[in-house]
Amino acid sequence: MGRVPLLPAPPSPADGATPADTAAWVSAHLGDLTLEGPDGVAPGAFRGGQSAADAALAALDVTGYARDRSTVLPVRRRGASRVSPYVRHGLLPLPRVWDAVAGAPPRDRAKYRDELLWQEYARHLYARVGRGLRDHLRFDQPPAARWDDEPWPERMNCMATVVEELHRDGWLVNQTRMWLASQWAVRAGADWRDGEAETYRHLLDGSRAANGLGWQWTVGTGSGKPYGFSRWQVEKRAPELCAGCALRRACPIEQWPEASPGRRVDGPELGRGPVPGGPPAAEGAGAGEWVWLTAESLGDEDPALAADATRPAVFVFDEPLLARLRLSGKRLVFLAETLGELAAHRPVEVRRGPVTGELAGRRLAATWAPVPGWGRRAAGLDVAEVHPWPWLVRPGTTSVNSFSAWRRDAGRAVPR
Repeated sequence: MGRVPLLPAPPSPADGATPADTAAWVSAHLGDLTLEGPDGVAPGAFRGGQSAADAALAALDVTGYARDRSTVLPVRRRGASRVSPYVRHGLLPLPRVWDAVAGAPPRDRAKYRDELLWQEYARHLYARVGRGLRDHLRFDQPPAARWDDEPWPERMNCMATVVEELHRDGWLVNQTRMWLASQWAVRAGADWRDGEAETYRHLLDGSRAANGLGWQWTVGTGSGKPYGFSRWQVEKRAPELCAGCALRRACPIEQWPEASPGRRVDGPELGRGPVPGGPPAAEGAGAGEWVWLTAESLGDEDPALAADATRPAVFVFDEPLLARLRLSGKRLVFLAETLGELAAHRPVEVRRGPVTGELAGRRLAATWAPVPGWGRRAAGLDVAEVHPWPWLVRPGTTSVNSFSAWRRDAGRAVPR
């Protein structure tokens, strides 16, 4: 039987559908494009959809964040906010999250808002350099000492536990993301881009902007200061991992890795210059007949979606892209849950195929997105109406050489 471009609407959580129901839908309609195959699709640790996002934001309490944000175990003491999948897919725009913590204790509020600004910086950097984020930004990957094992050895309890959480849940605290990146590239010497791709396949909040920047910063290709991972961090953040490790008396990461900065490279231009930001106001208002939804912006507050509550929307699971990326099925389950809930209260078509082919002949309204793929696809479509991206910091002329340089240049554009 041939492929059907128009798919049935995914099951809706609003109608009582469970994550297992949505996983079955993904298995049936998209399973051949997933990392695990149709028989291996399973949901991750987060439910998709605006209702789940709103509930997560309502429960957000960053009291103690400055103290506990790097805690790994026990899980009950983790200070991470767990809203990142909703931020990544536009269900919770950064300005809304920024405002939600206005009443938090000052030290915790400042530290948490720094993390939101880091996310915004990643988007500015990606909007500026695009695919250049896959290249070394400022330095070569630092040379590593000899390592005769897999980059993430299963016999190391810390690595086995974190990788299992990544594969099962599709989410990690920032501390363990840094452990994985440093162990992979700084100590084991494997190419950081391969490790970044491996985590990207699984992370429900995986974006080329934030994930790529995180790896480049940790490995040192973006900062010139490799982050060294050793037993010291594990003992401090999750001591039970060392206590239960078969290698606790012969730990291969007992000492800090021998890591010095790599050579400077002629990477993308990062100095002071314009950062693409899309239109500051809607262009062609009312001209679109369909809202083109993308994975960057799937929330009820998507500007193109919110502009007309009666206008039908369309989302395309990009078949050529998914066939190349082989994302974990849990990432598609999250997207399908989100689309299913949206389709329960307004017309939404869900399709599978090449985006430009599936949307050809439609007059589209869309929200501009700070990713290179949006512009490439939009150039081949009839996008008659473009709405502005909901920036936390509206792009201007800034350096993206580092977070501190970007924040300094952004100046008054940074909200208070």
